[in-house]
Amino acid sequence: MLAIVLNIAFALVAVAIALGFWRLLVGPSAPDRILALDTLAINAIALLILLGIRLGSGLYFEAALLIALIGFVSTVALCKYLLRGDIID
Repeated sequence: MLAIVLNIAFALVAVAIALGFWRLLVGPSAPDRILALDTLAINAIALLILLGIRLGSGLYFEAALLIALIGFVSTVALCKYLLRGDIID
């Protein structure tokens, strides 16, 4: 049963990644593209978590945590740059 659910989850995350890339390429404005990048980071985290569950390895969970930290910091930096034109005050 777990294998079936994991396959469905992998398929849904793949669709979410494809839609995120579409918004990244077509996005009408810069904030839309930043939001698409943040969404892709979240989808990458979900993919790593699912892979960690499938393979039974804790290493993927640590990688997901690192991507979460880097994704948050990069989103904040991009938004700050978009609003002020400078990252460091």
